[in-house]
Amino acid sequence: MNVTLDAVEVRVLGALVEKEMTTPEYYPLTVNALIAACNQKSNRHPVTSFDETTVLAALDRLREKELAWTTTSEGRVPKIKHRLAYAFSLSAAELAVLCELMLRGPQTLGELRGHAQRLFPFKELNDVEMTLHCLINRDEPLVVKLPRQPGQKESRYAHLLSGEPSFDKEERVTGAEAMRTAVLVDDDRIIKLEHEIQALRRALEELTEQLNDFRRQLNEEEPPT
Repeated sequence: MNVTLDAVEVRVLGALVEKEMTTPEYYPLTVNALIAACNQKSNRHPVTSFDETTVLAALDRLREKELAWTTTSEGRVPKIKHRLAYAFSLSAAELAVLCELMLRGPQTLGELRGHAQRLFPFKELNDVEMTLHCLINRDEPLVVKLPRQPGQKESRYAHLLSGEPSFDKEERVTGAEAMRTAVLVDDDRIIKLEHEIQALRRALEELTEQLNDFRRQLNEEEPPT
C-alpha cells in the first residue's frame, strides 16, 4: 500500500494508534477526544493546536486512503478507529515504533526504546533494532535510517509515511517555532483568564458593598419599637 500523508494526517493517525495501545478502554475515540490527543503537550513534537475543522478534514483524507473509519451505533456518538496495522500488516512492536516516530519525529535507537516502552514491552535495545530492521527492509519501507549529522553521536530514524524526509536547519527552526507558538497561546489564555477573574472579583466586591449599603439604609429607616 503506497500512500503519502501530510503532517496533520500523520499526527491524527499517530494519536489514534497511541490511544488504542495505551488506553484501549477509551478507544475508539470521539472527535473531541481525538482533537485533545493530537494537541496534548506530552509525547508530542512539535506541540500543535489543531482545531476541529483541521482534524475533521484530515480524517476525511485518511478515510479516502482507507487508513481510518468511523463507527456509529444507534443513539451513540460516532467514534474513530485507525487501520494502520491492517493496511501495512504490522506487528504490535512495529506499530509501536512507527507510532513514536509519527508523534515525536526522528529519534535515535535509545530514544525510541525509551519512548516506545509505554506502547510495547521491548525487553532489550536489540529488540527495537530488529523491529526497525523489519520496517526498513520491507518491499515498501516505512522507516529510514538518517545519515548521522555533524556533532551527533548516533544516527536517527524517521518514518516514510510522508515521503523521504529532509531535515535542514529551516525545518528544525519551524518545529521549534511551532512549540514556542503553542506556549505563547497558552500564556495568552492564562492572562485572559486572570483578567476575567480579577474583573469578577471587582464586580463581587461592588455587589457586596451595595448590599451592605442597602442593609444600612433599611436599618436607618426602620422605626424604633
